[in-house]
Amino acid sequence: MNTSFTRKLGIAYPIVQAPMAGGPATPELAAAVSNAGGLGSLGAGYWPPAQIRDAIREVRRRTDRPFAVNLFVPERTGSTDDEISAMNAHLNAYRERLGIEPNPAIAAYAPSFEDQVQVLLDEKVPVFSFTFGIPPAETIQSMRRRGIVIVGTATTVEEGITLEAAGADAIVAQGSEAGGHRGTFLSEAADALIGTLALVPQLADRVSVPVIASGGIMDGRGLAASLALGASAVQMGTAFLASPESGAHAAHKRLVLSSAEDATAITDAYSGKAARGIRTDFMRDMRAYQGAIPDYPIQNALTKDIRQAAARADDPSLMSLWAGQGLRLATEQAAADIVKRTIAEAQAAIGKLSG
Repeated sequence: MNTSFTRKLGIAYPIVQAPMAGGPATPELAAAVSNAGGLGSLGAGYWPPAQIRDAIREVRRRTDRPFAVNLFVPERTGSTDDEISAMNAHLNAYRERLGIEPNPAIAAYAPSFEDQVQVLLDEKVPVFSFTFGIPPAETIQSMRRRGIVIVGTATTVEEGITLEAAGADAIVAQGSEAGGHRGTFLSEAADALIGTLALVPQLADRVSVPVIASGGIMDGRGLAASLALGASAVQMGTAFLASPESGAHAAHKRLVLSSAEDATAITDAYSGKAARGIRTDFMRDMRAYQGAIPDYPIQNALTKDIRQAAARADDPSLMSLWAGQGLRLATEQAAADIVKRTIAEAQAAIGKLSG
């Protein structure tokens, strides 16, 4: 289990806990994975700076091991005021159903990326990971000056090559099986749905930095296979979703544990950006919407009150239930036990092959 990635980070095992922004990736989960020998992650893309700082300090209270903090790189939006108004009016039907106010006032669609980055720099986090693109060169240089390891997300080989050229120390190869938001930034998301099995070896052949396989990896068999394909580590998200340390809603956990591999779909209805999750009534309803869905982060902000109210009402039909295609392999095990089991299974799998 000694790889170029574990040596770079000084960790025992080549397992990264996926950031899973929006609640699942708690400080408790990140610290538990790091303490078990992997690399825990905070999904901080939605958080204001003060919350990020508090979460980082909470992780540090729980572990002295390396961990990552993940942010969303801002993108230009092309949505018009008319498109935004039309969507907000359409969403009022769901607000009425949930008993919340129509047309909520939205002060900002997303936190300031620059302010989020400054917290990571101030706190000198061990690892800065990001998705949706590439941060400004100045940001990457500032991270480097502080000795922070930089990890980007690619869904195609070309994206991986671009990330390495920009200064990434490692690259997450996000296969189409992966749950949550797609990290595509050089093409349309629909054109970048390459499976993990196909993406990892092609990317590993074209970059010199460690590749982290992501998408559909739930156990030691997936880890062993990823290492054989040329990856230096794996990133696992859905595998940790139902663990006690996960901050996922109870209904989300129940559906992760009871759903099959064909239960997910990719949608932009919740956030304006393609993401894989368990199918819901909201996803099905929004397919019939005749207008344009506003870009991320606008749509994400417009649906936030609906998703939060649905969570309070324990109504998963309107919640975003991000998950990958490995659902049948999900367990309720504690995070540390998932890490230990995955390593033991991978060693056993490799032993069988070599025997």
